[in-house]
Amino acid sequence: MTQRTLQDWLDYLEHLHPVTIDMGLDRCREVATRLGLTRPALQVVTVTGTNGKGSTCAFIAQMLVTQGKSVGVYSSPHLLRYNERVRLKGVDATDEALCEAFEAVESARGSVSLTYFEMGTLAAFWLFERERLDAVVLEVGLGGRLDAVNLVDADVAVVTNIGLDHAEWLGTTRESVAFEKAGIFRTGKPAVCGDSDPPETIGEMAAQLTVPLLVRGRDFDLVREMKCWHWTGRDSAGRSIELQDIPMLSLPLENAALALQAFTLLEPFWHPELIKQALTSTRVTGRLDRYDVPWQGRNLSVILDVGHNPHAAAFLARHLGTRSRLGCRLAVFGLLADKDLPGVVDELVPVIDSWAVAPLPTARSRSAIELSSALIERHAAVTIYPNISQALEEQCNRATEMDEILVFGSFFCVAEAMAWLDRHAARGGHGLGR
Repeated sequence: MTQRTLQDWLDYLEHLHPVTIDMGLDRCREVATRLGLTRPALQVVTVTGTNGKGSTCAFIAQMLVTQGKSVGVYSSPHLLRYNERVRLKGVDATDEALCEAFEAVESARGSVSLTYFEMGTLAAFWLFERERLDAVVLEVGLGGRLDAVNLVDADVAVVTNIGLDHAEWLGTTRESVAFEKAGIFRTGKPAVCGDSDPPETIGEMAAQLTVPLLVRGRDFDLVREMKCWHWTGRDSAGRSIELQDIPMLSLPLENAALALQAFTLLEPFWHPELIKQALTSTRVTGRLDRYDVPWQGRNLSVILDVGHNPHAAAFLARHLGTRSRLGCRLAVFGLLADKDLPGVVDELVPVIDSWAVAPLPTARSRSAIELSSALIERHAAVTIYPNISQALEEQCNRATEMDEILVFGSFFCVAEAMAWLDRHAARGGHGLGR
């Protein structure tokens, strides 16, 4: 039998299970037992929430690394290569390692049917355990309670925030969403919530499980100054602790503050300068991600952001609103059909001067006509293009060096833009505000 390449495996996994999403842990647990999986690392942090999971995971991982820990990170979705989902000691897993892991899971599962995400999660756990890591940071794919990541008991459970998304699986109220996300809590183990006004479900679940729950605004918080910010929180013994004069970051400060509180519960050693270094060096591709793009003799500013729901759009609009600019802001926008189109564009129409919309390369995409109609209703200037690449190219053609191009709305949208930039321009300079 010819050995499968990573792409062969991914194509195979796409058709392995009759549905893409099949909530529940029984099938995964059975295969994990057959694989002999126990615990992916000595310390486990599990992160769920509606927005900000990726940057929160990245902050936590970077702080642990700066303390000398060997760290693994499991996240999803990926932008350009599947390997991005599994990071081992700061490096994406190789094709060979992933193929070996998929082979191990495939051999163990027998007749048990697993989804693409479930196979990937078990493969990541297999690789993590083999590496004998000090810590892993696990990003929940959907919800929490029934997500494959929740096979593992977290030492610290992190909930970034709670909004309405994926209603088909998580319900149509913040309370129902909170119930699913609180499913990652474990008896007696601490949990941290970045939502300053969480639904009562969060507190109720914490009380039932005797979970020490720390909530932003009550137990930890941040204060912004002109050129720096300050953090206050609690250590694992409940004592007050603070970190002053932290440099401003390119990623959301709320997520950094949340990650800092989670890290503080894990790590007894407090080295302020190392922590600041970790926070300022954290980068997440596709999240408030700025590139200086040489284009036809001009140096253009392109911002990539995967925000795709009203909460993320509101944050992005606030962030853009604080940035001084001399020219126009030109958007490239694509959105999946199950996302709240009115809620997203309502937030961003006031801070964008011109829109280029296009369908995404997936059957789940909203049509460009739908996107255009929603924007025209809000009196926005909009042009339809056949794909994201052409939309971005045309906005680059129109832009001056004073302008700013924003590409957002979906991982698919940002991935297409990154692929175009790789093909047609030299990318450089990470970090908004740098």
